[in-house]
Amino acid sequence: MKYSKIGFFLAGLLVSKVTVAQTNLDSYISYALANNERIRQQQFVLSKNLYALREAKSLFLPTVNFNTSYTLAGGGRTVDFPVGDLLNPVYKSLNQLTSSSSFPQVHNQSILLNPNNFYDVKFHITYPLINAELAYNKKIKTQQYDLQKIEIAVYKRELAKEIKIAYYNFLQVTAAIKLYESALLLVNENERINTSLFNNQKINRTAVVRSSNEVTKITAQLSTAKQNQANAKALFNFLLNQPLLNDIKIDSINSIPDAAIVADTTVNKREELLKLTNSIAINKNVIGLANAYKTPKLNSFLDAGTQGFDFNINNKTAYYFFGLSLEWPIFTSGKNKNKSRQAEADLNFTESQKSYVQQQLALQVKIAVNSFTAAVINYQAALSQVAASEKYYKDLLKLYKEGTALYIELLDAQNQLVTATLQANISLFDTWIKQAEIERANAGLLIQ
Repeated sequence: MKYSKIGFFLAGLLVSKVTVAQTNLDSYISYALANNERIRQQQFVLSKNLYALREAKSLFLPTVNFNTSYTLAGGGRTVDFPVGDLLNPVYKSLNQLTSSSSFPQVHNQSILLNPNNFYDVKFHITYPLINAELAYNKKIKTQQYDLQKIEIAVYKRELAKEIKIAYYNFLQVTAAIKLYESALLLVNENERINTSLFNNQKINRTAVVRSSNEVTKITAQLSTAKQNQANAKALFNFLLNQPLLNDIKIDSINSIPDAAIVADTTVNKREELLKLTNSIAINKNVIGLANAYKTPKLNSFLDAGTQGFDFNINNKTAYYFFGLSLEWPIFTSGKNKNKSRQAEADLNFTESQKSYVQQQLALQVKIAVNSFTAAVINYQAALSQVAASEKYYKDLLKLYKEGTALYIELLDAQNQLVTATLQANISLFDTWIKQAEIERANAGLLIQ
């Protein structure tokens, strides 16, 4: 029987100090961060917040509106003007003095209050001079824009972790497939040899049946591993927002991560804390906005245009109208104070939440570090188990060929070797999965 078919595969797992070049994984992460649909959706929200910020800034600038109106009127209220009663006695005296009729009699006038056949065309310009609400609104919109950028960074970091874990799971099951394929070659060879020995009446049928069962078992395990590989591939491609059946480029990973990663247990780089810090600042400005009623609002306005009757336009129809308006609430039945107290309650809640989340994140880092340490220990133990199982199998194989060992003993040694190798494979990639969890917990991965 050929031991080398499985031995070559084991050699890769037994190496503990090999440089790992994860160029493919890095490229996949960069691709996902640029093409993931959820990130694109978050970018749309960021754009919305940017436009809201620009809108808040524009409120400090003058606004110019073009207004025009034309009115026709008939009936309604009038103002009686006794121009005849005032002027007719004077005109009569003047006619007597001049012995003429140069000064005719004038009738009293009734003037319609609603302007008839009247037009008004103007530019209406407004400009805020003092308005504390606008200043706080601008600050809040700026911080909301920054908050959305942090939200995107949180999702990117979580996505990078999920991609790494999915990638390591794919490599893990791919390595398991190679192991099962090597084991299948081995049990097929066992079946062939045992069948030959049985045909030559050197062994009984039991060894043939057992070797045949081993072929069936390994074949089933190989089929299951291939199904797991297909699922792992589909999940990985889904995270990358690409077709689920796309092939995945594999990096060569034969060693555990650098153990120095456990040294960084700080959480001050976590975007979740930055979000809460930003939220606290927003709440403080919301309090300022609620208290802005204490500061009066002073606005200016200017109307410049032309108005007149019968669409006449001349030097007498042009006009301008300038003014200032001051607004200062005196009594609002406690509405503004209650609004301010609501904002203060939100601030207290967010500050308390930040303290709690900081403790949560510190716990997450500690658990991730402990899990990584345990994974490294498990991997080292698995390597020792592989080495012992390998030696035990070689010894039993030699004895079996010499006819001094039973096939059941060889089969047991073979199963131990396969199981130990599988566990070493699982433990190897488990260290990388735990490393990805540490990177997520301490925000150690650089996200562009």
